[in-house]
Amino acid sequence: MTPLRVLVVDDELLARRRMLRLLSECDGVTVVGEASDAAQALLLLREEPVDLVFLDIQMPGLTGIQASELMDPDAITVVFVTAHPEHAVAAFGVGAADYLLKPVDGPRLETALARVRERRGTVPDPSTHRLALPTRKGIRLVDPGTVRSAIFDGSLLAVHLPGERLFVDWTVRALEERLPQPPFLRVHRRALVNLDHVSLLEPTEAGGYIAHLDAGPPIQVSRQVARGLRRDLGVSRGS
Repeated sequence: MTPLRVLVVDDELLARRRMLRLLSECDGVTVVGEASDAAQALLLLREEPVDLVFLDIQMPGLTGIQASELMDPDAITVVFVTAHPEHAVAAFGVGAADYLLKPVDGPRLETALARVRERRGTVPDPSTHRLALPTRKGIRLVDPGTVRSAIFDGSLLAVHLPGERLFVDWTVRALEERLPQPPFLRVHRRALVNLDHVSLLEPTEAGGYIAHLDAGPPIQVSRQVARGLRRDLGVSRGS
């Protein structure tokens, strides 16, 4: 995968340093520069090829919105970063790929990068990359195909692998966006399963299923998701 060439633009030094630190922990990213205002950023863009700009909105001189309108939309993708949610409509109105609220955290940044790659057509092949799971003991690199299921308990995400369970400070959605669909399926609001490892779909009275996997606990499948599964599998509700 070709790394995304990234420019960080923010008039706040601490905010720039935080973003640079977070980006240094992300795979597939090369930071090519930083700028403290829009004018400096536009000069850098003339000298360096850049794929992605993380752009603050409220800055001295040109705002981030105004600066983005001077960038080549065919070459450069913009993600706005701001402490002011009221600017969201304007940000998406100029074609931003995403909109991050300060203080930015790692999982939300990874989600933004995934959206940028999807927009630019550079999504990595899930079969050839390893999944980086940030745990309290460090970052675990795992083959995505070994993940059986993931369940969110309200604070942490329990990711089930053969013979072990990892606790990750992500939402279900953050993991879902890093895994291929299929075989991974969001079976209800708090759970994700790998259909390649489901051995039994046990019907429930409510019209859903209990998914039994070859490793990890049984997982409840919502009635709505069960309906789609029956259609895809070509079976009736009583099956």
